[in-house]
Amino acid sequence: MTDTTTANDVFVSLVGALDNLEVDWSRAVSVATDGAPSMVGRKAGVVVKLREKVREANPDQVFWNFHCILHQEALCCKSLKMEHVMSVVIATVNFIRARGLNHRQFDAFLFENYIYQGLPYHTDVRWLSRGAVLKRFYKLRKEIDEFMQAKGKPVEELDDPEWIRDLAFLVDITEHLNVLNVTMQGRNKLVTEYYDSVRAFQNKLALWKAQLSQRNAAHFPCLKSLSVNHQSMVKYASLLSGIMHEFDSRFTVFTELEKDFALFRSPFTTDASEVPEGMQMELIDLQCCARLKDAYASTGIESFYQSLPPEYPIITAFAGKILCMFGTTYLCEQAFSVMNFNKSKVRNRLTHGHLNDVMKIATAQSLSPNVDKLVKTKRLLASTCKM
Repeated sequence: MTDTTTANDVFVSLVGALDNLEVDWSRAVSVATDGAPSMVGRKAGVVVKLREKVREANPDQVFWNFHCILHQEALCCKSLKMEHVMSVVIATVNFIRARGLNHRQFDAFLFENYIYQGLPYHTDVRWLSRGAVLKRFYKLRKEIDEFMQAKGKPVEELDDPEWIRDLAFLVDITEHLNVLNVTMQGRNKLVTEYYDSVRAFQNKLALWKAQLSQRNAAHFPCLKSLSVNHQSMVKYASLLSGIMHEFDSRFTVFTELEKDFALFRSPFTTDASEVPEGMQMELIDLQCCARLKDAYASTGIESFYQSLPPEYPIITAFAGKILCMFGTTYLCEQAFSVMNFNKSKVRNRLTHGHLNDVMKIATAQSLSPNVDKLVKTKRLLASTCKM
């Protein structure tokens, strides 16, 4: 797209690209977006237009809209209102890192104390950088305090026990959130796997809240190493309640699909009376087939559904819908990063055709050169030239 990028422009470009591939719109299942207003606008957003187009092709088709789970998880992180900690950390890190002299002197000071890893930058765009900065800041808090005092810029908060406890809590919970984020990244993940990760984290939040209310910081190592009073523990438990509320409100679409996900994951243990009537007979036949039960146990869930015999068309179609759902925009973001890396300002002779070829190769999931064929072709050309 070289001109405007309104919701209608994006919709026209998207539909045009898919129509060139002869996509059957009657079988469209879902769309995953980054939550931008032009995408999810209630009146003229791309999602609304796509839903109307699918309804025209198949009035009975249910079309789901997913806001990228990774984006949602990052927004849940931002709901943790502890700006009194982050503002001090960012200001201190910027003072050390943004000035070359300060940076060199601080690294030399760490080296004298046999510490060989300094402070990283904090970048809001990079979701995982917050945890890395907080973790290093907490570990180097004594060295940072000494350095800032020597520079005549003392950080008074580093002498406040309550602020240090807040910092320790923020380090621990951010680390947990970063682990969840990394777990959900990857190319070949099913939407049910994303939901399982989110549901597991929600259960962990409930456990941590109950434990902190009882002054038990077993899963918060930094906080556990400090002396924390009951009042502070109650405050941290309340902060976890806020995160739990954010997760509950942002992932409601997956709650609506929970029964479908449960059937998809465990077809042999699902009660046939709880599934749609059109699928009940097939499900009972499936559950009573020992050969398919063994195949389910020995192969992956994706391979199992792909190899189902023709006798199970309804279950196969149901599984196909789940397999086609994208829970994140990870592939799109990854492709965009590849494009930015290749289409830089210094490559002014890179045409759209060249970029298209580069993108095809860079985003291919499995691509390996046929060396034997290439060598054979070269030999044939060489022998032809000699003749």
